[in-house]
Amino acid sequence: MTTSLIDQQAKIKELIEDIRINTFITKEAGGKLQGRPMSTVEVDHEGCLWFFTNEYTGKTKDISHNKEVYLTYASPSTNSYVVIDGTAALNDDAEKIKELWNPSLKAWFPEGLDDPKIQLIKVIPIHAEYWDGTSSKVVLAYQKLKAVITGKEFNDGEHSEVNLK
Repeated sequence: MTTSLIDQQAKIKELIEDIRINTFITKEAGGKLQGRPMSTVEVDHEGCLWFFTNEYTGKTKDISHNKEVYLTYASPSTNSYVVIDGTAALNDDAEKIKELWNPSLKAWFPEGLDDPKIQLIKVIPIHAEYWDGTSSKVVLAYQKLKAVITGKEFNDGEHSEVNLK
């Protein structure tokens, strides 16, 4: 069965929204990869991912030198994983910041929406790969045992690669 690009994009969005936290990987000016945990604020209708950041962080400096980023999402409890490579853009649009604002962000931006350090990162995905074995751990254990007993290969769920641009 062939899955359409729109269906695959919807699947990726669903998995990301369920996982939320990712490792956001940038490349420093010297070439070293740098990862840090980030929370996805939104996956918009075009499939772009949005993040809040402090304008004066290493990741914003990295993005100003190299716009290529890599995001990894992992939920071992649901056996779901997503990796995305894309292009990042720094954005300080006050209306978009207001649209995406959540009061819990005051932990990082004590001045709220008036905090001068607030900046957004927009990631335009180019390629994604996902694995989704949303069965419970008990079901997965049973399926593994069944594969061992029957000698048939274990199928741990849905897997797909998607070129997005």
